[in-house]
Amino acid sequence: MPRPPPPPPTESVTQGFFGVFRYSRRALELVWSTNRGLTFALAFLTLAAGLLPAAIAWVGAKIIDAVVAATAVHAETGELALRDVYTWVAIEAGIVAALAFSQRGISLCQALLRAQLGQRVNMMILEKAVQLELAQFEDSEFYDKLTRARREASSRPLSLVNRTFGLAQNLVSLTSYGVLLVQFSPWAVAVLVVAGLPSFLAETRFAGDAFALFRWRSPDSRMQSYLESVIAREDNVKEVKLFGLGPLLIGRYRDIFKRLYGRDRDLAIRRDGWGFVLGLIGTVALYGAYAWIAMAAVVERITLGQMTMYLMLFRQGQAAVSASLTAIGGMYEDNLYLSTLYEYLETPVRQAPAGKVTGPSPDDGIRFENVGFTYPGANHPALVGIDLHIRPGQSLALVGENGSGKTTLIKLLTRLYSPTTGRILLDGLELQEWDEKALLGRIGVIFQDFSRYQFILGENIGVGDVRHFDDEARWREAADKGMADSLVEGLPGGYHTQLGRWFAEGQELSGGQWQKIALARAFMREDADILVLDEPTAAMDAAAEATIFEHFRRLTENRIAILISHRFSTVRMASQIVVIENGRIIERGSHDELIAQDGHYASLFSLQAAGYR
Repeated sequence: MPRPPPPPPTESVTQGFFGVFRYSRRALELVWSTNRGLTFALAFLTLAAGLLPAAIAWVGAKIIDAVVAATAVHAETGELALRDVYTWVAIEAGIVAALAFSQRGISLCQALLRAQLGQRVNMMILEKAVQLELAQFEDSEFYDKLTRARREASSRPLSLVNRTFGLAQNLVSLTSYGVLLVQFSPWAVAVLVVAGLPSFLAETRFAGDAFALFRWRSPDSRMQSYLESVIAREDNVKEVKLFGLGPLLIGRYRDIFKRLYGRDRDLAIRRDGWGFVLGLIGTVALYGAYAWIAMAAVVERITLGQMTMYLMLFRQGQAAVSASLTAIGGMYEDNLYLSTLYEYLETPVRQAPAGKVTGPSPDDGIRFENVGFTYPGANHPALVGIDLHIRPGQSLALVGENGSGKTTLIKLLTRLYSPTTGRILLDGLELQEWDEKALLGRIGVIFQDFSRYQFILGENIGVGDVRHFDDEARWREAADKGMADSLVEGLPGGYHTQLGRWFAEGQELSGGQWQKIALARAFMREDADILVLDEPTAAMDAAAEATIFEHFRRLTENRIAILISHRFSTVRMASQIVVIENGRIIERGSHDELIAQDGHYASLFSLQAAGYR
């Protein structure tokens, strides 16, 4: 259903009109820190480009007056008068060449800064993303904020700086024009400035409307990007074709465009319509000034050369006024869009204090004490009253239906989330008191929805421990432990085989083969004494799974092993089995104990066993 139209920009959104100068300062600081030499060159060339046009107009007047004088002198002094004309022409040619050099230099500096600054801002966005927590990425409002920052704000700092320098250039030009025009009449300067104001006010007003529309359309723009990925990515194309989803998805994409285009069209019509009407005021002022200056020449109050100079100054001055006011309006617009960048970059980040790297009771293992957790924005808790104790050398299997809370429990253990109630301890020390790197270094984990990186095979294993990301010896050792070594031998480039189809000569793997790579990834951390496997063999057949888990059990004899699986043939290997339902533990014990209880676990085991008869 169509959403209501965007509200008008508010003070909190726009930061007020004069907030432009605050963001101009920040943008200048950002550009200056990106490349000081280019920024200085841009400022110098901008100053030169602002002064030279007035010099050209002044020299032009000298040329015309010299020509007039040359036609009136006697023949014996004509050659000397012509020499004056040639001198002034040569001077103007030099100034024009200097102006052309300045303009080309400005263009070059802007191009080089655009590339460097675009990279710098994108790096700032990505570096911020690395610092944020999982909960923020699962928040739709945050995704809208990130989309706005990436879509527009990465190009706005340089735009704001260019407009700031452009404004400075035009103000320098206007000052030099004013010095010359005031000799004709101070009122000419006043007319020059006032004529551009109506158009400027309209542009500023519509800039606020455009920004409000930009914020309003963020969810729809993100949906369009998602639909593009569903239609055009290889991991979705199978279902799109088999289910005939193409026309449906394209139709939805088209409907979003029509809704957004309608708003854009209405704004463009109002903006350009008012711009044309109000721009006529400037045109009337220009030709009124032409008549005024021409009349002054007719009555011989000014010379023909001065008339030419004043006409040129007024035309160029009006262009400079228009450009200045447009620059201010553009700076205001850039300020609005830059607010989205800094709104994202200033997203609060939890600063973890320097924690401890060891606990007081190394033999105590992991404890969950009355742990509860509710996802942000959820109405019902995902976990309630969880009590668990796993000692080193023990293995724990979590059993339950999808959505019962098993993976959530692992997210709490890896500190991707913090418990809403209760606490989790490792070696007798609460998780929040551990140093984050030390804690994560002790945990090797493979989630059910593990990532399939479009890297070479060895790097797909190496991501398990970034300290040894490029260490081929560690790749081989981890692949052996994860039973992926036989897979590697069958690939053309071995550990250097490109995986996935996104890049040239990429090899796609089956689901079971990808899971072996992910298992090897979990063994990259040699210091990890806690191994967590969340449905690690769901894409493998039962025989391969049994072999892997027997191998896994031998490798984890002195470690804590936590296993989530729906296959009871492997779950029964665990020393402790916990059954979770609706976020609560309803049964616990060994396989034999739970079968003897004849409860929920026994019922599920019997149902699965019957399927193999």
